[in-house]
Amino acid sequence: MFYTGLDNTIIYPNFVQIAFMKKILMGLIAVCVAFAVTAQEPSPANKGVSYGAGTTEAGAIPVGQLVTNMKDSKFTGKVSGKVVSVCQEKGCWMKMENSSGEPMMVKFKDYGFFMPKDIVGKEIVVDGEATVKETSVKQQKHYAADAKKSKEEIAKINAPKKELVFTAKGVLVL
Repeated sequence: MFYTGLDNTIIYPNFVQIAFMKKILMGLIAVCVAFAVTAQEPSPANKGVSYGAGTTEAGAIPVGQLVTNMKDSKFTGKVSGKVVSVCQEKGCWMKMENSSGEPMMVKFKDYGFFMPKDIVGKEIVVDGEATVKETSVKQQKHYAADAKKSKEEIAKINAPKKELVFTAKGVLVL
């Protein structure tokens, strides 16, 4: 490639500049590919499908026994149960049925993976850590909006609440 200046003289390109421009272009392409890969929907929630780091069923306790197995308000290990709701925006959280009547919130370690929207009603095993946390009104309203709750239901949220939150590094559909 040759360029002409304003006075019609031929300007020869600097090969160092060309190599630098190629590196920038390749970097931009790599970033675009990375975004395209992470923007894909997770695979459907079929039996045996794993998400995140994955896990196995071995050693999992039922979600109803979780509170009795906690030490110093923490539990590390595997819990099994049924999914009762999932974020309808991205699949960035889900809730598991709990014998206390209050579903257990499940988030994903480092926001590293998402759940498919068809996981509701499926039996699963989550592997990670459970803690008791206080969820702010703002965060509760955000979750309610993600779950496509009505404006009336969202408006009724007016106090923070302590709840059991599980941070999963892996999920297995049973």
